[in-house]
Amino acid sequence: MGLEYIKIEEQAAFGQAVRRKIRWRIMPFLIVLFMVAYIDRVNVGYAALEMSNELGFTSEVFGLGTGIFFIGYFLFEIPGSLLVETWSARKWLARIIISWGLVAVLTGLIHSANQFYAARFLLGVAEAGFFPGIIVYLGHWFLQEDRAKAVAMFMTALPAAVIIGGPVSGLMLSGDWLGLAGWRWIFILEGFPAIALGIATLIYLTDRPADAKWLSAEERAWITEKLAAEKLATEKFQKLSIWRAFRNRNVLLMAAGYFCAVTSAYGFTIWLPTILKGLSGYSNTITGVVSALPYCVGMTAMLFAGWSSDRTGERRWHTAVSLFAVCLGLVLSTAFYEYPIAAIAMFCIAGAGLYAYLPGFWALPGRFLTGSAAAASIGLINSVGNLGGFAGSYLVGYLNTKTGSFYAGLIYLSCSAFAAAIFVLLVKDSSSESGSTKVHS
Repeated sequence: MGLEYIKIEEQAAFGQAVRRKIRWRIMPFLIVLFMVAYIDRVNVGYAALEMSNELGFTSEVFGLGTGIFFIGYFLFEIPGSLLVETWSARKWLARIIISWGLVAVLTGLIHSANQFYAARFLLGVAEAGFFPGIIVYLGHWFLQEDRAKAVAMFMTALPAAVIIGGPVSGLMLSGDWLGLAGWRWIFILEGFPAIALGIATLIYLTDRPADAKWLSAEERAWITEKLAAEKLATEKFQKLSIWRAFRNRNVLLMAAGYFCAVTSAYGFTIWLPTILKGLSGYSNTITGVVSALPYCVGMTAMLFAGWSSDRTGERRWHTAVSLFAVCLGLVLSTAFYEYPIAAIAMFCIAGAGLYAYLPGFWALPGRFLTGSAAAASIGLINSVGNLGGFAGSYLVGYLNTKTGSFYAGLIYLSCSAFAAAIFVLLVKDSSSESGSTKVHS
């Protein structure tokens, strides 16, 4: 009995070492990729502080231009997710990263609203498939019990991108170089890293554990066996074709919930610099620094939520409570709109919720879907959901143009977060209802 216990302990320690080795090999690189992607997606919010004046854009024109990104993103999202599952994550992600870097650089050369619309649409097309592809890719490497933590680690790229990108973008606005305005340099200089990272992706990433030369033969066999056992356990409970998955109640609820959550997230992220500058009168540089505060809080909240969700195995309430916090923070920000410090504090509450909901949310699909059905469904959830980025970006600008204030836009974003929480609570967590599908070391 004693020898048997020692053997079990050795196996557990071996498994923990393999999981730790995978985490530290893969996650830092993926985080950097997502940081660069997100900076190139949302830096337009900082460029707007000068770009709109120079090019004569109204809030409605700017909101439409930022939102058009998500139309291109929507059209090419699902095929990209399937290619990660059935072809090569490494090659497909490299294509995405290099092409979005090129488009980001070209955005710095626009001179009209139509060129702005075209550049944003092409950026969406170029980036389509990246995020759901990464979520699918994480499923190739991480066990269910580690997945929310992995998603939380990956998602730290979002607040980190704004924490770093906000002050840097604000600083770039302060001067002109080589006859080009500072807002143009935001796009140009923040686009080039993506091109370099796309090339690095081809060299550094590995598609699946079976191909990982940086794991020993025993390590490759262990993680492959554990992942296969989890997949089999999920398939025994519910195996869906791609088309049946698209009609699955949970998939449709998650798509609706993500649409509403992304509406709040992008309406908040794109317009926060403009809102802050309007209510505080801060300089561009100070606005960039202050706008990073909600994302500092958001990063901490997200890591805690991911740890708590994995520790308890609970996903829905971790997601919904975070979204209710977004609703509360945005509603209260309108009450304190005349008091900049208090309003910023309320934006920090909203920022905490906007990131804390992500780990639990993206750990849910793996509880009831596997394989190509999971990949396609994640693509569907993300593509439909990201249309909320269009709704949030455009409608906040439209409401500001019509009313001359951001009050209505903030209320709209808070209602959207509330609706997102309700949709998530209606999702049935199949794993918890049928018994845990965790495979322990």
